[in-house]
Amino acid sequence: MTSKHVIQQPEPVMDAQYSNNWETGICGCCSDMTECCFAFWCFPCAACRISKQYGECLCLPLLDIFCGGMIHPINLSMRVAMRQRYGIQGTMCRDCVYTTFCGPCTWCQMAREMKRRRIPVILINAKNT
Repeated sequence: MTSKHVIQQPEPVMDAQYSNNWETGICGCCSDMTECCFAFWCFPCAACRISKQYGECLCLPLLDIFCGGMIHPINLSMRVAMRQRYGIQGTMCRDCVYTTFCGPCTWCQMAREMKRRRIPVILINAKNT
């Protein structure tokens, strides 16, 4: 007689206490002037700091800044990942337009969203004994 073991991994649960829209618009820099000024005067430093706060490599945005073309894939992927993580509605087409034509503004918007949400990323490693 064989026995079957059913193992079910716990799934992440997010409390949907926030709306499914961005807190501020793409040009909502007046709600956080320090972030906007930092991005305006030293955009590479601001993008790297935001990337690090999000949990990505510190130097990742430099690929867009120094090796970029018309479309900035790092900025685009960070924005799409943030929309997915926080459950924000939107389309990849709109993200592409924003990141192509309003790069610093999108990084500022992402920084404001992270400050607002403050949802920590917790990775759980469960062992079966």
